[in-house]
Amino acid sequence: MIDLAIDGAVAHITLNNPDKLNALDEQAVRDLGDAYAEAERAQVRSLVLTGEGRAFCAGRDISGVDPRDDDVMGYLDGIVTPVLQRMSSFPAPTFAAAQGACLGVGLGLLIATDVVYVADTAKIGSPFAALGATLDSGGHALFVERLGAHRTLDLIYSGRLMSGSEAVAAGLFSQAMPPEKVHEATLEAAARAAEGATAAFVASKRLVAALRDERLGLWDSMRQENAAQAALCDTDDYREGFAAFQEKRPPLFEGH
Repeated sequence: MIDLAIDGAVAHITLNNPDKLNALDEQAVRDLGDAYAEAERAQVRSLVLTGEGRAFCAGRDISGVDPRDDDVMGYLDGIVTPVLQRMSSFPAPTFAAAQGACLGVGLGLLIATDVVYVADTAKIGSPFAALGATLDSGGHALFVERLGAHRTLDLIYSGRLMSGSEAVAAGLFSQAMPPEKVHEATLEAAARAAEGATAAFVASKRLVAALRDERLGLWDSMRQENAAQAALCDTDDYREGFAAFQEKRPPLFEGH
């Protein structure tokens, strides 16, 4: 499901479960963290993250999850957040090519990447309005800082997804382009970075990270998101949202 290939000085990590739109279960997230650790040990000079098929990552794989005993805090705080921190602090420039669905944890993977090129038709945000859950993986901090409170809550309440073009125009990510060009452009950017002054790039990366974390309160916000998500597990709406998704029907929420 998580493929790692090292081509000279560049690591290529691929989310490779296209039948499920590269949705991630607990083991896949662990495997992703292991791939980053292996790439770090190989001392690569840049890294590219991609998703196989028509989507980058549709978020968490909840196909087999029973919401009545779902350990959301264990998944998010114990597994996802540490991997996102590892990704964010990777000691080389990192790049992501994103197409199709970039949702939930998939959005978090992009937030944790240095440079993100998206298809202009990509779908970015959270599907959680239909699940009785809340935006996670750092989405609140990024959206409020870039979009403001009103637009952030509008997206959350409506469940509307941003296109790649909208996300770039709002300053969320780096560049938007036609889907057929995203992968090649990202590979070229990573190859150029690997040939550059990567020690200087990493110094700048750390400076930007310090400023970003101070401004966004990213990791503190993520811990609060994780706790909120865990609290929602005890609600009827959360259980109904999961059941509706698994049964492929509209949810019937009652507000508790």
